[in-house]
Amino acid sequence: MSFRHLPKGRFQVFNLNGMRQLPQSITQSFSIRVSSIITLTAFVTLFTLGARAVTQQLTCTPTSLRFGNVTVDRTETQLAILKNSGHTSVTVSAMKLSGREFSVSHLTLPLHLTAGQSVVLNVRFAPTATGSTGGKVTFTSNASNSTLQLGLGGTGVTRQAVKANPSSISFGEVALGSSSKVSVVLTNTRSWKVRLVAFYTTGNGFSVTGPTLPLVLQAGQSVKLNVKFAPRAAGLVGGSVVISYPGIDIPLRGTGTPTSAGQLLIAPAPLNFGDVLVKTTQTRPITMSAAGASVTVSSATSSSSQFVLKGAFFPLTIAAGQSVSSHVAFTPKSSGNISGSLSFTSNASNSHALESLTGIGTVTPHSVSLWWKASTSEVVGYNVYRSASASGPYAKINATLDSNTAYKDDTVVSDHTYYYAATAVNSSRKESARSTPVKAVVP
Repeated sequence: MSFRHLPKGRFQVFNLNGMRQLPQSITQSFSIRVSSIITLTAFVTLFTLGARAVTQQLTCTPTSLRFGNVTVDRTETQLAILKNSGHTSVTVSAMKLSGREFSVSHLTLPLHLTAGQSVVLNVRFAPTATGSTGGKVTFTSNASNSTLQLGLGGTGVTRQAVKANPSSISFGEVALGSSSKVSVVLTNTRSWKVRLVAFYTTGNGFSVTGPTLPLVLQAGQSVKLNVKFAPRAAGLVGGSVVISYPGIDIPLRGTGTPTSAGQLLIAPAPLNFGDVLVKTTQTRPITMSAAGASVTVSSATSSSSQFVLKGAFFPLTIAAGQSVSSHVAFTPKSSGNISGSLSFTSNASNSHALESLTGIGTVTPHSVSLWWKASTSEVVGYNVYRSASASGPYAKINATLDSNTAYKDDTVVSDHTYYYAATAVNSSRKESARSTPVKAVVP
C-alpha cells in the first residue's frame, strides 16, 4: 500500500499490488497510525483477495505417529506412507530425524517418486528411559511443498502390568470384500489386580471386539480380544490396538489385495412395496454398491412395466467400496399380488445381478348412491334395478321392498359403468314401469 502526497488533511489509497479480486467488494473501516502520534481513519473499498486451496504434492499418511506406551529397551514399529499426490515427478533429496529414540528404515536417498507413486516407511520407537518423548521426520524435496514433516511421539514405561500375546499382528494379504481375524490374549503379570478401562483400534479396516469394559483382571488372569482386518482399499495399511489403561499398544499391519472382478451388491434385497392403490405410484430407494473392485453397470432391465428403475443412467461405473443411489417406482395396474425383478448387467463377477420386487395392488371400495322423487300415487315402496347396458337386461338388486326414496349400491367394481332404474309398488303389489335409466361410471 502506498500514499501520494496530497494537500493537508487528504490522502489517497493506491491499488494493492498482487491481490486478486474477491468474489465481492468489501467496504471496511481501518486505522493507520503514523509515527505513533497521528491516526488516519478512512473508508476504502478493498478489491479481490483471491483465495486458492493449496494442495500438498508430497504427502505422508498418517501425518503423525503415536506409539503410546512402550516398554523400555523394547522396540515398536509403525508404518507411514510417503506419496507423490501430484501430477509430476518428485525427488526427495534429504531427510532429517529429530528424537534419538526414533529411527526410520526402508528409505534410500535421493528418492524419486513418479506421479501417484508411494513408498512405505518403517518408523521405530525404542525408548531407553521412562517418560514421554517426541520427535519429527522432515523431508526435503522439489515438490510444491518443499518440506514435509511427520510428527512422532511415544512414552517409555517400565515392564507392563498386562502382557499382550502376540505383541504385534501382521494379517498379511487379505482380499477386498473379505476379512481376517486374530485373537490376542491379555494377561495380568502382576501379583495384584489390574483394571482394564477401554480399548480401540487405529488404522483403516481394523476393528476389535472383546469383553465389556471396564473389567478387573485378577493376578494371573487372562482375557481374549478379537482383532479383525477387513481392507477397504488395495494396499498396505498400518494401525494398532490401543488399551487406553494400563496403556498398551499392539501394532497392526495388513495388505488389501484386489479381487479379479468386483461384485455388484443391490440393497435392500428383496424390495417389497406393500399395499399400493391401483393406478397410483409408490417409490422406494435402492443402492448399488461395488465390493472388491470397481464395477461398470451397462444396463438394467425390468421384467414388468409396473416396476420402473428411475434416477440411474448407464453405463455407470462404481468405484470399489462406493455406492450409487436410485429408486424404483411401482404402479400396479390391477389388484392382487404383483411380482417382478430388475436385472443389472455389468462386468462384475455376478454379471447379471437380480433384484426381486413385490407389491400388492389394492382398490378403494366404491359405491353408487341413488335417490329419486316420491311417487304422486299411493305406494308402499320401491324396487331398484341395475344393468351394464342402457338397453338392459335389468336385474333387481334390492332384497326387500325399499320404503325410502334413496338407495346405496355397495357391490360395484372399479372401471365399470352401470345403469339404474326404479319402479314403484302399490299396496296391491302392482309394480309400475321402470323409470328412465341413469348412468353411473365407477373410476
